[in-house]
Amino acid sequence: MQTTSQLHPTYYFSSRRSSIRSNSSMKLGGWNSSQLGFTGRGQSLRFLTPIHKTRLFVISDADDGHAYAPVLEEDSNTNHVIIQTLKGKVHWRNTLQQLERVGPKSVGVCLLTSAFVGMAFTIQFVREFTRLGLNQSVGGVLALAFSRELSPVVTSIVVAGRIGSAFAAELGTMQVSEQTDTLRVLGSNPVDYLVTPRVIASSLALPFLTLMCFTVGMASSALLADSVYGISINIILDSAQRALRSWDIISAMIKSQVFGMIISIVSCAWGVTTMGGAKGVGESTTSAVVISLVGIFMADFALSYCFFQGAGDSLKNCV
Repeated sequence: MQTTSQLHPTYYFSSRRSSIRSNSSMKLGGWNSSQLGFTGRGQSLRFLTPIHKTRLFVISDADDGHAYAPVLEEDSNTNHVIIQTLKGKVHWRNTLQQLERVGPKSVGVCLLTSAFVGMAFTIQFVREFTRLGLNQSVGGVLALAFSRELSPVVTSIVVAGRIGSAFAAELGTMQVSEQTDTLRVLGSNPVDYLVTPRVIASSLALPFLTLMCFTVGMASSALLADSVYGISINIILDSAQRALRSWDIISAMIKSQVFGMIISIVSCAWGVTTMGGAKGVGESTTSAVVISLVGIFMADFALSYCFFQGAGDSLKNCV
């Protein structure tokens, strides 16, 4: 919507010695001129100032009844992130800060979650396999379950709840407080400065977190099986070594990297499109986490279907 208006204010200043009259008019909507005139005794001065063309997009906000003018991007943020990353045009300082935030600061909660999930699955597997006399297969089953599914999915869920929500809330607050517009005024692209470092950091940190969670999960499972059910740690580790293959670990790393991209892209996308003040920030944060979790589960199914087809023979050496 393009708005055009004309203003003709007149000001008078009088004194005993002189009289000054100011008459100005301004026209918006094209390359017109702004006339500012001063008239006094015996002299007249007029300035011509160009006015730039302005286009305003107004969207009604149903929450507070006020109009809202967002910044509209024509290019896709996802494509822009990929292109800038391939070109190497990355804010490495911001990337390292986000990498520390996603990686080292998330290790504790990820390892703790993985340890308890591993012990819970150990209880179920050991009870059933002991009745069948397949104690030597417990380690192999746990190793395959952790490497192929549990470690990447559990790690991604924890990161989505901790980091994804933080990304959405932080960028949403910056959007509603017009800090992203300030970055544009300063000549920086908000996508390059805010989104790209978070996507790179999540994609790099998730595989290492997954590998650490796999190690801790297997260790906690072996300790529980040895201390509670009397199955030796050596039996668990030997069975896991015979069942695991290099592709199982590689597939887990690929899955976690894809999950990290899903979490960061969805969270940042919801953050930078936030509107409606504090209420909008809360809604964007909730939506970002929910959609990230759904995307993780859908991507996990698609990747598992592509990676593991046909009849498997990984457990034949564990029986």
